[in-house]
Amino acid sequence: MPPAVSCVPNTMKKNGSFAYKTDIGRVRETNEDVAIALANRSGDILLLVCDGMGGHHRGDLAAKMASDYLVTSFQAKNAFFTMTTARLWLTYHIKQANRIVYDEAQRNPKAKEMGTTLTAMLIVDRQVAVANIGDSRAYSVSGTGLTQLSEDQTYVDYLFRTGKISKDEMKTHPQKHVLLNALGLNPTISIDLKVLDYNGERLMVCTDGLYNNVSELEMLTVLASSDTVHQKCDSLIRIANSNGGTDNLAIALWEPLK
Repeated sequence: MPPAVSCVPNTMKKNGSFAYKTDIGRVRETNEDVAIALANRSGDILLLVCDGMGGHHRGDLAAKMASDYLVTSFQAKNAFFTMTTARLWLTYHIKQANRIVYDEAQRNPKAKEMGTTLTAMLIVDRQVAVANIGDSRAYSVSGTGLTQLSEDQTYVDYLFRTGKISKDEMKTHPQKHVLLNALGLNPTISIDLKVLDYNGERLMVCTDGLYNNVSELEMLTVLASSDTVHQKCDSLIRIANSNGGTDNLAIALWEPLK
């Protein structure tokens, strides 16, 4: 079993710190999850996770190609002067990442039908853009608790939102892993993107391997603790694995200084 990617903390001039970590879990033979947290030169923060799909269809390659492209593009962008600029940048480059993954899947028979989820948070001044494709998630943590900021693009979530099944039935539904959207499967992509006010909350993106193995109470207990962001990533991964570790895990966490 390959070692987990190290949790990498950093303190940025936006007066906070971030960390990110992936882990293979206890069941899978390969790790197809990617996590990234970084800042550009002006201190804007990008959190990103991808959960590769396909196994032998090279889901790991899809996740890596998409995340590598977005990281390179973000590092080349010195500053976002307005959230409008940031939102347009995020939309454009996610669509470009989709095209890159799709084109590779068409060109390479070994990568046929590969794809990935993608959830990103881009913090610019007092606002945060949340972009989502698939069922990875974005959360905020404040004095009122843990809040899911993204909406799962899954068949069971659709059934729940339309009143066809209950929340409890979602957990055991035979099609609970069926996605309604993923990056790289088609030449064009639909992105769920929203802009929210940012008031200094802790922010986290993670893949389903984390939230399916860690309860919201366990998440909140860890995230609201006085531990460092590095320690919080480690704790969440450890809890997920002790609860079964049924999938790959990825987490990226941002925490402002109080």
